Amino acid sequence: MNILITGANGQLGNTMRDLSAGHPQHTYFFTDVQELDICNEQGVRDFVRGHAIDLIVNCAAYTAVDKAEDNPDLCEQLNHLAPAYLADAAEACGAALIHISTDYVFDGTAHVPYTEDDQPCPNSVYGRTKLAGEQEVMRRCTRAMIIRTAWLYSEYGNNFVKTMLRLGREREALGVVFDQIGTPTYAGDLARAIYAAIGHGIVPGIYHFSNEGVCSWYDFTLAIHRLAGITTCKVSPLHTDEYPAKAPRPHYSVLDKTKIKRTYGIEIPHWEESLRKLRIEN
Repeated sequence: MNILITGANGQLGNTMRDLSAGHPQHTYFFTDVQELDICNEQGVRDFVRGHAIDLIVNCAAYTAVDKAEDNPDLCEQLNHLAPAYLADAAEACGAALIHISTDYVFDGTAHVPYTEDDQPCPNSVYGRTKLAGEQEVMRRCTRAMIIRTAWLYSEYGNNFVKTMLRLGREREALGVVFDQIGTPTYAGDLARAIYAAIGHGIVPGIYHFSNEGVCSWYDFTLAIHRLAGITTCKVSPLHTDEYPAKAPRPHYSVLDKTKIKRTYGIEIPHWEESLRKLRIEN
């Protein structure tokens, strides 16, 4: 197949590139805004048609959650309209589309893991635009697969793990919220799941993917420091209201992964096991 991967310079896009060597039967087109502006509707159509694309994996998004509150137009372009353009282009060529979405489509008031059938209720610009993008993709492309994920980290770009490593080495003390509960997702595991879905054949629908297990950001930080051998920084738990942010965060965003595991026959590692895979020195 000819596979287009957008957002190729991001965490997931870079990881997809790394793992593509293990799937040499396909031809890949890794693009970021310099190669393909997905906010340009005609440009997207021309690229998909001109390269005879069979599958699009959309890893591109506006993910700066707090900045999104002040940049709703840009967030709307990247998270809502651009996925619609990709979906239209895929449908016009009979291609499939895997679109990456987020736990922020939920408000985080649940107490049990969210399933794909739960009613979305976003409470931030980021969450609302991502949900709008999901809806456009499902409406416009008959061969669409949406994967909602959460707490993504990798060796690439800026992410929570890298921030906690840096602060742990710079500071003697650090406060981290303990009342926001979810599951970290290692980009390598998500990328492997995407390749598994490609190999199996896309079954259209919405799916959830994160690593297994549950923790708070505080617990996550303690594990990061422990694995990195950081012992000189005291980490203390904070309430969310002690760490004000422009955009509200879900207090509970654990995702139920039953559907993707059953559909594609994949096993998902526990988050601590996956954290140990990270090249932690980075």
